[in-house]
Order: sequence, then C-alpha cells, then structure tokens
Amino acid sequence: MTRRKPSPQKKESETVLSPTELQNLDYNSMSESQFRSTIIQLLVALEKSIKDSRDFMTAEFRANQAEIKNQLNEMQSKLEVLTTRVNEVEERVSDIEDKLIAKRETEEKRDKQLKDHEDRLREINDSLRKKNLRLIGVPEGAERDRGPEYVFEQILAENFPNLGRETGIQIQEIERSPPKINKNRSTPRHLIVKLANSKDKEKILKAARDKKSLTFMGRSIRVTADLSTETWQARKGWQDIFRVLKEKNMQPRILYPARLSFKMEGEIRVSKTGSIKRICASKPLCKKF
Repeated sequence: MTRRKPSPQKKESETVLSPTELQNLDYNSMSESQFRSTIIQLLVALEKSIKDSRDFMTAEFRANQAEIKNQLNEMQSKLEVLTTRVNEVEERVSDIEDKLIAKRETEEKRDKQLKDHEDRLREINDSLRKKNLRLIGVPEGAERDRGPEYVFEQILAENFPNLGRETGIQIQEIERSPPKINKNRSTPRHLIVKLANSKDKEKILKAARDKKSLTFMGRSIRVTADLSTETWQARKGWQDIFRVLKEKNMQPRILYPARLSFKMEGEIRVSKTGSIKRICASKPLCKKF
C-alpha cells in the first residue's frame, strides 16, 4: 500500500499564529480548512487567555485575602487592646464613683453630726437664756439716772399696768448688750432682762403680743425672748414671709427654735424654713410667695 503524504492544509493547521496575526487575517480568502484551523486557534488562544486571567485573578484574590486577613487580625488586636483599656477605665471610674459616694456619705454624716452638735449647743445656750427678755429700742442713757431696773418697771407700768401689780415680777439682772457702745451703730443697744421666774417672762411676752404696740418715753419699743445668735439668724429667714402673712391677717407666729406658725383656712399650720412654699403651692392666698 502506498503511504499518503501529509497535505499542505495539515501543515498550515499546525502553525500557531499570534493573536495579532489572527486579527489581521483575511477570513474571506481562506479555504474551509484554513478557516476551521483559524477558529480552532482562536478558541485555543481564548481558552489560554481565560486561564491566564483566572490564574491571575486567583493569585490576586489570594494575595488580597491574605492582606485583608492580616489587616483584620491587626484590627482585632487593636480592638482587644482598646477593649482592655476601656474596661480598665470603666473600673477606675467605678472605683472613683464608689469613693465619691463613700466620701459624700461621710461628709453628709459629718455635716449631720455637726448640725446636731450646733443644735445642742444652741439649745444649751437658749436654755441659759430661758428666763431672759430682750428690750429693743430703749434709748441709750435712759437708765443713767435711776438704773435699768427702774426703766424696766416703767415699761411694765406704761404698757402692762395690771401685770406688774398682780404677779410681783422679780428681776435678777439687767444689762445692755453688747456692753460697749459702737459709734457706728445708729440704733440703741438692747437691754437684756434676766427674771427670777421663766413663767413671768412668758406672761410678759403674751401681754406684748396681745398689745401689739409698745412704747417707752414716747418711742416705739419691742419686747422679745432673749435667744442665741444662731436662733435669731434662723428666725431672720422668716422676715419677708412673716410680713406677707401678717398683711393677709393669717396670724403668723415664730415658734422655738425657728418654726413659723400661721392660720390658713381655719387650720393652724406649722412650717420649717422653706417648706411654706410647698404648703402654699395650691393656695390662692399664698401666690405672693
């Protein structure tokens, strides 16, 4: 049998062209076998290009994946460090808050103890004055000729004539307060009257409240209980409210040590400093407060 020689077309099909050469071919002038061979080469080139692109993208993805993983690990590490620091800060803040609460409680306890001590000292001081009266507005020098006892007797005789004769009030001591005259002070010093009996003091105070207006030598004077400076300061806080209540005929009175008593809607109300606003919140008579 005679062996056939390979055809020229077969040799042409074995020739691999570059993509540029494939693009520049004149497909219209090709034979069918050449066209098929060219198409096969195009498919092979396309497959290779796709494979190369896939390999490149896979390599890029793996590289990016590794980089992203490293970045995530780094961020996770930083986040853990920040979380640890935040927890430490929160613990410190919590410790500080606990210390502040403990300090505040200690200060509140100390303030309460201090106030209790001050109240006890005030009560002791006031108890030492429980038989005393304070005469306010008596002119300086009124006692110079016949003594302060005579001045007090004249005040009783002028304002409470029956009281002095009925009770036989006994005086232990009378003196000016403060002892020395202050030239910068425009008002006369007070006269402090110490009586032998505290009941006599209460009778005089009641008579003074009932009479409302007291005079001596033609001048207006006042008779009050002799209280400590602390008690006077506490009572001073009621001055404005007391005046308003008095204008409204609500019969205000200051009770020991510094409570305000007044009549509202037929009832006697007693209030500590500041709480009257709560009592009067819904009362038309108290709108001025």
